[in-house]
Amino acid sequence: MDNQTALAEDADVCASPLRRRLWLALGYAAVGLGIAGTVLPLLPTTPFLLLAAGAFAKSSPVLRDRLYRDPRFGPLLRDWQAEGAIPRKAKAAALVGMSVSWAIVALTASRPLVPILSGICMAAVAVYIVTRPTPSPPAPEDAASDAAEDGGNVSALRNEA
Repeated sequence: MDNQTALAEDADVCASPLRRRLWLALGYAAVGLGIAGTVLPLLPTTPFLLLAAGAFAKSSPVLRDRLYRDPRFGPLLRDWQAEGAIPRKAKAAALVGMSVSWAIVALTASRPLVPILSGICMAAVAVYIVTRPTPSPPAPEDAASDAAEDGGNVSALRNEA
């Protein structure tokens, strides 16, 4: 794992076997809820994966590193850790999910206070999500080195191919 995703919690692995097992169980439960959140609109994914990463840091740094390297969840976790960023696609999915959930609550609630309170909570979460930055694009290392070798002449590269 690279230095950007290495966490300071590596030194905090529990020495007590019982506590370590409890952290490990919490990590697995959080991963399960995070996976369920990928298909259930009412259940978030990223907060559970962040919880899992923290629990695995206390119980098994190997599992934490595996979570950060996962092709599906790793980029979300790394973006959040490095920049506090949420990708546009994830923001859109969260906002659509919350809108659908609120509509269901509004249509099925027997008391008007329920959709009002849930709407206020969802609106606050939506504002938080929308105000998070989007991840900055990765630095094009290969393209920069190729352009530097050729003096930055992209058309010369096209003509050689």
